[in-house]
Amino acid sequence: MPANPGSLLYERIFELVEAIPAGNVAAYGQIGRMVGGCSGRMVGFALASLRQRANRQVPWQRVINRLGKISLTGPSGALQRALLEDEGVLFDADGVIDLAVFGWKPES
Repeated sequence: MPANPGSLLYERIFELVEAIPAGNVAAYGQIGRMVGGCSGRMVGFALASLRQRANRQVPWQRVINRLGKISLTGPSGALQRALLEDEGVLFDADGVIDLAVFGWKPES
C-alpha cells in the first residue's frame, strides 16, 4: 500500500529526485535505497502522485528502471524520453540509456 502522498517519505523521495542533475538518470531502486526502507515501487508511487501537485517541480523524468529503460508507456513514456533527450541523455537503438555514462553517482 502506498504511503500517504503528504508523508515525510514522499518528501524525502522528492528531495532526492530534485538533486539528480540535468543530463543524468537514477533508477527507482537506487532512490529507494538512498531513502532507506523504501522500495523502487514506492518511489514510483511517489512520482505518480506529482500529478496532483502542480506547485511541485520535481524532475520525475530522470528516474528510470534498473535496466536503463523508461518504464512508462504511451504518451507518458514518449514525453519522458523527449524530456531526457532535451537534457542530452542518449538512448541506444533499443531505447536503453547507458547508466555508466548517464547514471547519477551522488558524491555521498
